[in-house]
Amino acid sequence: MAVIDTLGVAVEQDAAFGRGGNRDLLCDIYRPAPARSKQTAVIQLHGGGFRGGSKAGTRLTRPLAALGYTGIASSYRLADEASWPAQLHDVKTAIRWTRANASRLGVEPDRVVILGHSAGAHLAICASGTQNDPAFEGAGGLPDVRTDLAACIAFYPPAEMGANPALAPDASEEVRQSFSPINYVKAGFPPTMLLHGTADLTLSVDQSLQLYHALRQVGAPVELHVIEGVTHIFDAHADLAEASAMWIDLFLDRHVVDPRTYPSTEPRR
Repeated sequence: MAVIDTLGVAVEQDAAFGRGGNRDLLCDIYRPAPARSKQTAVIQLHGGGFRGGSKAGTRLTRPLAALGYTGIASSYRLADEASWPAQLHDVKTAIRWTRANASRLGVEPDRVVILGHSAGAHLAICASGTQNDPAFEGAGGLPDVRTDLAACIAFYPPAEMGANPALAPDASEEVRQSFSPINYVKAGFPPTMLLHGTADLTLSVDQSLQLYHALRQVGAPVELHVIEGVTHIFDAHADLAEASAMWIDLFLDRHVVDPRTYPSTEPRR
């Protein structure tokens, strides 16, 4: 049963979207008021270094739903339950479920966006670079549904990864290489927004700069927001969360909801 909050957002908790190993994977659904809907789903992935966190930690679900986006706050298996790439498999399951249930969710199936924070941003980048790749689709359900993404939003993402609890101790070199998001940057990458603070001591802003330059090199549409003086999880502050939602709204509106370009205003020479 959905509960409507003070922003007019209807919230449905603990919807099962697939299987992760031997258990159900759950998500919370945030539906905008019908009159405001942009018919676009934003799957949101929490952070926590693959050691912790939960779908309740996706801080922009309500602000973006208030702006017209249907939010899917998704869970995924953590390191104490499964090793990489199980986490990516779970994200792919969430994408397939969202596309398969687009009509029920009130969205267009080709308007599915991925958004992640920290470890969730890692997964968002990896999912964007492995769309419909059989090696990473997993077996969580709905195998015949595609995993195309219309855009990617990454808050303070890592570019390269070293040791991590999500990697099995005996992981092969191939699996270890597959854990670094930078290795998935290639032509055809969806429009991407990166957001990072200059005072981030958990993941240096240089990580986003590295991803930005790599995406530019392959011709991917990419926008970088570097926020001076703020640390990791800066969007936990209400004013920065509100600003982030507005930036994301403009980015998605012009790349997904109402795709458009802007004519040059430079004077002719």
